[in-house]
Amino acid sequence: MTIQVDIAKQNALAELVAHVRAGEDVVLTSDGQAIAVARPSEPQRVRKRTPGAWAHLGQLQDPDLFLRPDPDMEQAADGPIFPET
Repeated sequence: MTIQVDIAKQNALAELVAHVRAGEDVVLTSDGQAIAVARPSEPQRVRKRTPGAWAHLGQLQDPDLFLRPDPDMEQAADGPIFPET
């Protein structure tokens, strides 16, 4: 349900918050013109991890893949500070 709240009225903020907490969409108006819409926030959903979600891809071919240094990074570290272009 959508309601309209005139922001020029006294206690408009308290009325607005009460309606949003009740789960309603509130259209903020000024002189009869819609300015903004206030909606209740969506609850944050946390996805649970599923064990074995990647099992269909098979085992990692090289178990030390992420343990070895990157050759490009080693070359950059051993090279000159200001490489010639």
